Amino acid sequence: MNNPRESYSPKVIKSYSRFNPKSDNCKLTTSKKGVIIIEGHVQGLANTRLLGKKGIPVIVVDKDDCVARYSRYCQAYYKCPDYLSDDFADFLLRLEQAFGLKDWLLLPSNDHAVHTIARHKKRLAERYKVITEDLDMIEKIYNKKELLLLAQAADIPIPETVMPVAENPTEVDLRYPILIKGNQGLSFYKRFKHKALMLKTPQDLSRVWDTELKGALPDEYFIQEVIPYEHKTVSVTVFAQKGEIHAYWMGVKLREHPITFGTATCCKSMFEADMLDLSKNLIQKLGFTGVCEIEWLRDSRDGIPKLIEINARTWLWVGLAGHCGIDYPNMIYHYVHEGVLPQHIDYKLDTIWLNVYTDLVYSLKRVIKRMESPKEILRSYKSFHEATWDIKDPVPFFKYAMLLGRFVKNR
Repeated sequence: MNNPRESYSPKVIKSYSRFNPKSDNCKLTTSKKGVIIIEGHVQGLANTRLLGKKGIPVIVVDKDDCVARYSRYCQAYYKCPDYLSDDFADFLLRLEQAFGLKDWLLLPSNDHAVHTIARHKKRLAERYKVITEDLDMIEKIYNKKELLLLAQAADIPIPETVMPVAENPTEVDLRYPILIKGNQGLSFYKRFKHKALMLKTPQDLSRVWDTELKGALPDEYFIQEVIPYEHKTVSVTVFAQKGEIHAYWMGVKLREHPITFGTATCCKSMFEADMLDLSKNLIQKLGFTGVCEIEWLRDSRDGIPKLIEINARTWLWVGLAGHCGIDYPNMIYHYVHEGVLPQHIDYKLDTIWLNVYTDLVYSLKRVIKRMESPKEILRSYKSFHEATWDIKDPVPFFKYAMLLGRFVKNR
């Protein structure tokens, strides 16, 4: 069996390259510092386009085929090891060595990549510009129990929560339905094939430890009340330095897959003052630097927004923020290279983003389940920005359709 470190040597790295026909030999030798986009799914494509349109060189790395590699703004693509492996950090260092990418920016769009960059930040920062926070900060954010405890200490509202310590409970003092969520979201999903598991009765809680969550340990999950569905998940996204927010943008998920607790298929820009204030308090408490997405749900029972989670990176629909005037990848680029802090600007409200390939399917499901009327859904199709379509960069839109089966299988 080949040594995985040897399989990603500089010579082999070059074999993964996918150069644009008109730029095989010149663009990677430019003196302008560029950006390594880590994971080339929809958000990676948005980041690639936002940077490329400003003349910033972009390389995409992904462990699989991806839509961003087919963008006209992607100058090269390299297949990489699994993001969570230490070999991924070694790969990035070999990439820099092979092509002289000193001081290029690492811009991850994947939580596992964020964690690996944080673990190896010291040696990666010797060769690259790194916006990812230190490991202790990342652990506070992605260890959801730690994040919830920090939020409680800062008087930031969270859903009613139980954090088991010694054993899996068969009863909890919470209103049903309840949710069982992974403490480390991606790892929990990979193991149990659920982002969150909703239980409707106390009997379900007794049963689940022998069925869907067989073998689960108390430190792997926590239990929360389900916030009623009258309101949808709001993302407050920010650019902050040492806990001070310098720019922000907000959007709300209109539809998602799966139908509940899922990934956005359709969303809209909006503004909620109290959610911004709570986000400012949380970011200040953390002392966070960089771009992140903070998810909130407004509880219709008391009208108070409750903290759901934080993603310490750009998120799936970062392209919508760009369409509204908040260009996060370029903010990051100018900050790490020039020390320029963004100044907040008023962004466009009620602007809609959707992924037609996924939204049409899940819109139909919502109609069948009578969760939404066809008229309501058609209203969002009157004027929208498609997730992968760009008239000046059309190939990724069609490639997405060809790769859709693989995306469904992998995700």
